[in-house]
Amino acid sequence: MTSLCVAPPLVLAAPLWRTIPQPLALQVLVTAVGLALIVAELWWFLGRHGGGVVASEGEQGVQEITIAVAGGYSPSQIRVKAGRPVRLRFHRTDPSGCVAQVVFPDFQRTLDLPLGATTSIELLPSRPGAYPFHCGMNMVRGSLVAE
Repeated sequence: MTSLCVAPPLVLAAPLWRTIPQPLALQVLVTAVGLALIVAELWWFLGRHGGGVVASEGEQGVQEITIAVAGGYSPSQIRVKAGRPVRLRFHRTDPSGCVAQVVFPDFQRTLDLPLGATTSIELLPSRPGAYPFHCGMNMVRGSLVAE
């Protein structure tokens, strides 16, 4: 005598969620707001923000400017004269670890920025051009523009 294995009948359980239909106007509104937020985020991180601030000439012909570090660099674009030394003073008030360091890749220099302090770095942009700088995570960016 042979025994046959018979599987129990399949019982379909009710889904754990249910779809609630939304009006078309609400769907269009949510999509439009989402796209507007994406565009705003791209503009914030990748767009140009103003023409920059000209560094003032200090002692012994050194161009100087103080940059506030609070959620970003302010000003984020600094205009200087090429071939003359530049002193950038960073004053950090943002406790975020991301902005605890500033990197100048074209000059192969890095500067640690202690919280609540002003720290300086001196650079010499020898030729005209844009010299980008950024935080240690490359999320917060700025530019030194030599003319």
